[in-house]
Amino acid sequence: MSRAFLVVMDSVGIGGAPDANRFFNGGVPDTGANTVGHIAGACAAGQAEVGRSGPLHLPNLDALGLGAAARLASGEDAPGLGAAPVGLWGAASEISPGKDTPSGHWELSGLPVPWDWHYFPDSVPAFPAALTRAVAQAAGTGGILGNCHASGTEILERLGAEHLRTGWPICYTSADSVFQIAAHEGAFGLDRLLNLCRDVAPIVHEMKVGRVIARPFVGTPEGGFARTANRHDYAIAPPGKVLTDWVQDAGGRVHAVGKIGDIFSMQGIDDVVKGPDAELMAHLGRLVDTAEEGSLTFANFVEFDSLYGHRRDISGYARALEWFDAEIGAILRRLRPGDLMILTADHGNDPSWSGTDHTRERVPVLAAGRGAGAVGQVGFTDVAASIADHLGLAEGGPGRSFL
Repeated sequence: MSRAFLVVMDSVGIGGAPDANRFFNGGVPDTGANTVGHIAGACAAGQAEVGRSGPLHLPNLDALGLGAAARLASGEDAPGLGAAPVGLWGAASEISPGKDTPSGHWELSGLPVPWDWHYFPDSVPAFPAALTRAVAQAAGTGGILGNCHASGTEILERLGAEHLRTGWPICYTSADSVFQIAAHEGAFGLDRLLNLCRDVAPIVHEMKVGRVIARPFVGTPEGGFARTANRHDYAIAPPGKVLTDWVQDAGGRVHAVGKIGDIFSMQGIDDVVKGPDAELMAHLGRLVDTAEEGSLTFANFVEFDSLYGHRRDISGYARALEWFDAEIGAILRRLRPGDLMILTADHGNDPSWSGTDHTRERVPVLAAGRGAGAVGQVGFTDVAASIADHLGLAEGGPGRSFL
């Protein structure tokens, strides 16, 4: 028997997506976006010195093949990432028509998205009247606030005080296929917010909007507002079986770390732990020590994306990568003989790029536990097929194993 660990470094793209010209940020096509490459270049040029200094230092990821994968994906060197790989390495391209979290994760799990997601227009109002009426009715309020595209921090600064005064939920969206509802944990109530999002989700999912996201916050107009860690995503369930189902069907257990449970609506998942990335890393280490034979541990580390990519914070993103590298290095050394750990990403989010949206990029595929070598250009679905191959599963989806 064997064990598998699939670790998604949320938004850690490596450039070079062949269809990047069809995806945009603020009217600028994603052609040339390169999350890792541009961060490494900024670090080497002394332009990412907040809370860190010098060239990007990722010895563990680079040893697995990150620098080599970045060169394969984009044709460009990532400064400071030039190690000779000791793991399996390659670059994966996505075929799903989106650069969002569900699309990337579903396809990594063997199921390309079979439809085009619905995106709300960047206008005011952004939402159809029928939807806003349904939200207000479910909330028991006279209306909603927001009704626009916005960043989560900006809209709290702008509408937090009005929310406290009126009790109306703050509803907003982004370039992703999402409907987000923010409310004060104390004044509105966390349970009330979660119930509201749960009630609204079927309406929004019918529109082929990928996720309803509860965005609880705390604070005061005088002291400022801050989002809490009690975010919850209500995602469309995958429309078919995915890697997590294949493992369960074969009698294995599936452990979710981070927002994996939300992304898959708990489909094929036995248990889930959530929290900030530092806590999630501790949970991943615990599962490396304790997970059963035949099991899959599926983890997502989101703070690269949520705290630094969307906010276009190059120094912060570099710090997060260096922290992750040090932590994952210690965990890699604890893998057992017969284990497979694949480190990959679901899309890009180049912090040097125009706009605030994800960027359409290839992603690294770095595998520890199955020797060394180049696997070349692969598909997202090949990740699921390779894990299925490693675990000896009967199902492997449309991908091809690179093991």
